Amino acid sequence: MEFPPCPPSLKSIQHFLKLAQEHDTRDLVIAYWARLYALQVGLKASTQTGEETKLLLAIMDCLEQVKKQHADNEAVTNEVAAQAHIENYALKLFLYADKQDREENFGKNVVKAFYSSGVLYDILQTFGELSEEALHNRKYAKWKAAYIHNCLKNGETPIPGPLPDDDETELGGEENANASADASPEDAAGAAAPPPFQPEEPQAPSSPPSNVTPPTAEEVLNNPNKLPSPPEDEEKPGGFEPYVPTGQPHPATAATIYQPIVPVAGVQITPDQMITAQKYCKYAGSALNYDDVKTAIENLQKALKLLSTGSE
Repeated sequence: MEFPPCPPSLKSIQHFLKLAQEHDTRDLVIAYWARLYALQVGLKASTQTGEETKLLLAIMDCLEQVKKQHADNEAVTNEVAAQAHIENYALKLFLYADKQDREENFGKNVVKAFYSSGVLYDILQTFGELSEEALHNRKYAKWKAAYIHNCLKNGETPIPGPLPDDDETELGGEENANASADASPEDAAGAAAPPPFQPEEPQAPSSPPSNVTPPTAEEVLNNPNKLPSPPEDEEKPGGFEPYVPTGQPHPATAATIYQPIVPVAGVQITPDQMITAQKYCKYAGSALNYDDVKTAIENLQKALKLLSTGSE
């Protein structure tokens, strides 16, 4: 689908639209949610000029078409599935870039991978506040993309990993990081398999998520304030240390993983607890994607315990 050019007044959504275009044939889910987030940001920033309205209407038409054509794709129609998909994709890209950076394999691919993962973490704000780990990864990825980009541009050799003082902001802010996206390196997502990771402890949100449905043109143009604005950046991150598990559980310690759960009769599961259990199952699935059986078992047991007893 062809889109009108992005006017300067909507420069803040250009990188989301670019990411969506790059994934149209690669990952439909990423493309869909990138455009949806671009629409949310664009409606808040719009001054309702003709150019802006033309672009935003085109994005809305595209979202409506995709949702109709892929109504059977849970990652398009359901927030929980979509969030898990995007989180896994962002983390995979982040770990790939971090591994290449620490091995001193600097290049446009690493810049692109770091920057794209940062943009994906922005898109995850569609589903609510980011976790502490996601906030950290987003800030670190954007800083690292800007830092390596500027070093390569100036003929300097980047320092691998986090700097000793972890002062990212002095080396390049988000504006410089945005410039690194213009490098257009080859796709880094499939270039190397990232190491396994340890999912964080999930926290139940204050209310159950609902399916996100792209608004009609009339609704959003008449009531643009109904859409949430993306939260502002918060604290600075420290250095990232990817988790590398020791492999499958040893038979001698396997007994400590499998712990019997005694169901409680008449237990009532609240909506928040249901969401928390879904998060545990999601993290278990993510761990299995990286052959981390031990972490998958632990998270499944947490979900089973919560559903069986009503407590963690």
